[in-house]
Amino acid sequence: MKTDVVVIGAGVIGGAIALELAKAGRSVVIVDKGSAAGAGSTSASSAIIRFSYSTHDAVLMAWESASIWENWADYLGAIDPDGMARFIRTGYLVYRTAGYDGESVRVIWDDLKIPYEILNADQLRKKFPALDANSYWPPKRIDDPAFGDDAVGELSGLYDPLSGFMDDPMLAAHNLINAAKVLGAQTRFREEVVAIDKESSRVTGVTLASGERIESAIVVNAAGPHASKINKIAGVLDEMNIRHRPLRQEVYVAPAPNGFKLEDNVPVVADLDTGIYFRPHLGGTINLGGTEPACDELHWIDDADDWREETTVEIWETMMLRLARRMPDFGVPVSPSGIGALYDATDDWVPIYDRSSIDGYFMACGTSGNQFKNAPMAETFIRLLIEAAEAGRNHDTDPISYIGPRSGRAINVGAFSRLREVQNTSGTVMG
Repeated sequence: MKTDVVVIGAGVIGGAIALELAKAGRSVVIVDKGSAAGAGSTSASSAIIRFSYSTHDAVLMAWESASIWENWADYLGAIDPDGMARFIRTGYLVYRTAGYDGESVRVIWDDLKIPYEILNADQLRKKFPALDANSYWPPKRIDDPAFGDDAVGELSGLYDPLSGFMDDPMLAAHNLINAAKVLGAQTRFREEVVAIDKESSRVTGVTLASGERIESAIVVNAAGPHASKINKIAGVLDEMNIRHRPLRQEVYVAPAPNGFKLEDNVPVVADLDTGIYFRPHLGGTINLGGTEPACDELHWIDDADDWREETTVEIWETMMLRLARRMPDFGVPVSPSGIGALYDATDDWVPIYDRSSIDGYFMACGTSGNQFKNAPMAETFIRLLIEAAEAGRNHDTDPISYIGPRSGRAINVGAFSRLREVQNTSGTVMG
């Protein structure tokens, strides 16, 4: 079999890249060892659409992507017969706490004219009465004797009214793959890539576990938690200055108390004061996850095919009781409802969108956890990287940039290089 491009990974990032390259007139084959589009990490995503990152280029990327999610059907150019994911606008609240005051975000938002409000504690209580405005810094484990201590002060919040979430992340990936297939892309599910084929320093395709070879002059690694394994197979790990590897996380669904249901016009909340993020969801529920506070052990995984998918009692209790501190009327459920998930995370939680030393081999790695929202720009970056390489431009020494149509500002794609120094970010899933 022969094609112009092989995209490894059928999650939201791989699907977006496949669609962009199919729109550009290239033949595309999408290979994924899973059973369906978005069935891996994407299915566990909270699908939050926000633009509160620590770096200028990351904020720009998210700001440009957000307008595409808002006009999803127009962007896709095809209606998915299995249904269409929807953007739900809720606004986004970041608690300003001792460990995260949001000032770097606010400065960038001012520069880009992104609307926001700073709410003091009284304003926060009035606007969102279901939420507590006290500070319990620093985040603590539930076995810490200080976990239940009284508040140490009050918090303010950085609130933007334009953020929200996609109601079904797996369906969003399916929408992307469907739109790519309408343009001729092919999918190969339940297939594992076991070799990146090369001649000299140029990629020539991939070999599957079945022994079948797909010939292609371009291969894009968008394999999520399996991405580091694919890069190891390709032989490019040693050239990278930024590591990326699978990180196990747990995400939960819990009943929403009165006052924090979707119809109550409540926001997505980033609460680094207690170490959680949460958002309202359909059906009177809340989606909840952690923000990697210093007190929590990070569970890095050596093998993305060998890990525990079931939730753990300790992490569930910690997440629920942290939420109860922030939401006094929250009734802790008697049993967990959630899943274990794998994130492909980098050292600084900034993704890698880049070429490699192998001509024709490109990567969209370190994307799990906070890059769902940026899929519409990730695809553009990969297309530009491919076109630059074909034109003989060395992105490593002469980084490309992209002028965002919404902002009119240049995004430095080199900020997402595999060769970059570790960036000064929040050091958490917040990016």
